[in-house]
Amino acid sequence: MTRSITLALCFLLVFASLRPAQLSAQTPSDLAGTWALNRQLSQFPSELGFSADFLGALGPGAGPVSGGRSGGRRGGGGGGIGGGLGAPKIVRETEEDSQRVSLLTDEVRNPFERVTIAETPTAVTITPDRAAARTFHPNGKDEDIPVGRVKATVNAHWDGSRLIVVYKADTGRELHYAYSLNTNPMQLIVDVEFVERGGGDKVRRIYEPAAALDTRATATPAPPVAAANPGPAPTSSSASSPAAAAAAPIDQRPDAALKGLTKLGVVVEDLSGDAAACSLTRDSLETMVSKHLADAGFRVVRNSDDDTYMYVNINTTKVSTGLCVSRYDVTLYSHAAAALSHTASPVLLQVELLHKGGIAGGAPAAHADGVVKSVLEYVDQCSARIRNAAK
Repeated sequence: MTRSITLALCFLLVFASLRPAQLSAQTPSDLAGTWALNRQLSQFPSELGFSADFLGALGPGAGPVSGGRSGGRRGGGGGGIGGGLGAPKIVRETEEDSQRVSLLTDEVRNPFERVTIAETPTAVTITPDRAAARTFHPNGKDEDIPVGRVKATVNAHWDGSRLIVVYKADTGRELHYAYSLNTNPMQLIVDVEFVERGGGDKVRRIYEPAAALDTRATATPAPPVAAANPGPAPTSSSASSPAAAAAAPIDQRPDAALKGLTKLGVVVEDLSGDAAACSLTRDSLETMVSKHLADAGFRVVRNSDDDTYMYVNINTTKVSTGLCVSRYDVTLYSHAAAALSHTASPVLLQVELLHKGGIAGGAPAAHADGVVKSVLEYVDQCSARIRNAAK
């Protein structure tokens, strides 16, 4: 009997020593390859980002807090910020925190058009089309990686066949990425969630093998055989009609919608009375935005939204403590005619090509300079994207 008990205990000890290794075994899926974003299958909600709960995070002299949800659009009635809120808690956000939140939020709002994924038993490297490669070690441990000009703490692990990557954007704010594979049809599914107090926005992006999309985009039908009596040549208006555009192959290259832009309208939304009290003026802002675009080589038409235009919207409030707080958005809009699934004929649509936005707070004397500086930085970044698309 004693010998039997001893053998049983030995068996249990051996089993226990092996069990943790079995439980920790990972079953990663093969995410490796070059993937191209399918915009038709992906989600692009009108509002996406961390909540604009900035009054609880700004104190006098605090810097910009980027990455909040988009504010009002032209014709959308974006209102002021404030009203019935208590005195702000004095918690300062560093410039590095602001840049990290802004960059990570912008990557979700404007997803990479192409990503290349490489896997090893201990690491996953993701190389996007317009940023440096990022290597994650899916071992459940925090590590710091470069994100633009700043660093971010990330934690990666395998959840079954899904790769989970958590970016710690700021105190109480995280971005959760889940990469998974669909084999029929072959797709890379990227689910992103903004995690913060009270919940957060979610979005799904669908990528397909880049080779398949390239083949689809470049495939063109054979030219028709000329008829004996071809009739009159098509006019320029008929050649550029929605029907002709629909028949052409879709250009899915990165920033293809920006290629060829040489003229831009500029529209600066009217500012509130609080904005004037915080030293912000519409005319001076419009002049500076127009000058930056002209210096970048664009022909500028002020106060015009007839064609593609740069829209600047600033909502400002001055709270009881004397703190000025502004939400600012810079958006590049254009117009297009498209037939929707529920319309019998094409309709005219307003299309958002680029967008960046943020929040800034500080004393009235210095507030305007900080807001204008951030707006002009966004204008310059948009100009650079347009120039790069033309290369």
